[in-house]
This record gives sequence, C-alpha cells and structure tokens, in this order.
Amino acid sequence: MKNNKLYQVIIAIFILVLIADHPVHAAEWEDEEGPISFKIEMLPWEIVNNIIPNKTIFTIIDIETGLSFKVQRRAGSHHADVQPLTKEDTQIMKKIYNNKWSWNRRAIIVLINNQMIAASMHGMPHGAGALQNGFAGHFCVHFSGSITHRLKNEDLSHKLMVLKAAGKLDDYLQTVSPYELIRIFTIAVNQGNQKLVAMTLSNPEHPDRVNKLVNDITYFGVVDPLRQPPEQLNGLFLVDVPVQVAIYKKREGKEKKVMHFMIRRESLTDRWFIDQDSLREDLK
Repeated sequence: MKNNKLYQVIIAIFILVLIADHPVHAAEWEDEEGPISFKIEMLPWEIVNNIIPNKTIFTIIDIETGLSFKVQRRAGSHHADVQPLTKEDTQIMKKIYNNKWSWNRRAIIVLINNQMIAASMHGMPHGAGALQNGFAGHFCVHFSGSITHRLKNEDLSHKLMVLKAAGKLDDYLQTVSPYELIRIFTIAVNQGNQKLVAMTLSNPEHPDRVNKLVNDITYFGVVDPLRQPPEQLNGLFLVDVPVQVAIYKKREGKEKKVMHFMIRRESLTDRWFIDQDSLREDLK
C-alpha cells in the first residue's frame, strides 16, 4: 500500500506539470489518507469507449519515461485504434520506444478532460492510417477488459501493463498461481521487460544474474501446455513445474528442452516466486 501511495505521488508530480494549462479543482486532488493524492482510474473498456469516441483527441503519458504525446482515436470496437496527432507526436512516441518500433507493451496513462485512465499500448504501426503524421498506420491502446480484434480474448501482456499503470500490479501478483506466474515470466522475457522479470523471481532485488541470461534470449516459448498431475497441484510451499520450452538465443540459435520451474513461497499467506538460483542453472 505504501509503495502504491509513493507511486501515485511521483506520477502526480509530472502530470501536474503536463496539465498546468488545464486547471483542476482542488477537490479533485483531496484524499482522506494524506495531503497529496492522485487518482488514476482503472476503468472498464465499456466505459472508456464512451469517454473517447472516434475522432477524440487525448494525451498519452508513458509511465517509465514521463514523455507524453497527443493521439486521435480513429477506430476500434474492442480497444482503441489510435494514431499520433502530428509528426512531432510520432517522434516523441518513437523516442519512447528507443527509436525502434516494437510490439512490446508499455504502461501508460490516458489523459482526457482532466481524467486519468490506466492503459497499455504497443509501438508498432500497422493497418490503415489517415493523418499526415509520419506514422504508417495506427497502433492499439488497451484498457481494463479490452480484448483483441482477431482472437477475441484479453491480452495478458496488455493486462499487466494496465495494472502497472494503475499501481495495482503488485497486488495482482499476490493472487497468481504458480502456472500463471510462469506465463507472466514468459511474457516478461519476450517483451524484454527486466523489471517484470525481476518481479517474478525470488530475491527480486538481485535479478542481475538472471537478467544477463535473459538478455541473450530473443524468444522464449512454451511448447506444451502447463499440465500437471493432480497430486502435483497441492504443493503448499514448493511446486516443481516441468515445462517443454523452445528458446532462441542470439549466439546459440534455437534450443528445445524441458525446464523445471521451481515455484516457492515462504508461507501460506505469501505469494509465489520463481526460484532464481534454479532458474539460472536451467537457462545456462
């Protein structure tokens, strides 16, 4: 709870600068828990869809960098298909992605009429585009409950970034099963998200040894579904999950093997973590 509070205060500081020319009534910033507060709403897509109808212009704020740019919603029925508003906005977006377009998800805040909504975006131009902005197509912005157009399901990688933007990712990780934790680790590796990798590991304050190995992986895929005999689902403090994986490394190419994820927790009330030492040995 304290970490979420600190997170909200930090975000509030840079957003206050961004909206300095759009005054907010003092009551909107009041909070019974302290003198400084800031509310990022995690609204369901059904509500957001009405807040940002087609042709709406709004601001996207990247959580990690604090950079912001304007976009216009152009389409999308299950999430928002948007385009940077101008060439300058396109350049800011590209800077957020280290000057290389990417499908990687990023936690963002959507700022619209002094309302701040947790969201997630990827950074890859695709499909059609209509604005003279130097952006070849559109990109997608997901909110809580958004689904993909093609598969009609909620994209877990977008969901994690929406939770991060809302300051609720830690709370969510407290609830996941060992098998869900492996899915999150897989997403973190494939997205190149070192902070999320660290959040899945035991001793998350010392993830360097694993991250060095993960950085060499260009793709980490689970070949077989995570199916386990019923008796193995009942581990109270330690679960051994053997998983067949396909790993593509920059230097060594493709490798298929069975990895043993050792998932542990300290007590029945603690969350699950992937044992960092055994994972490091398996990834070598």
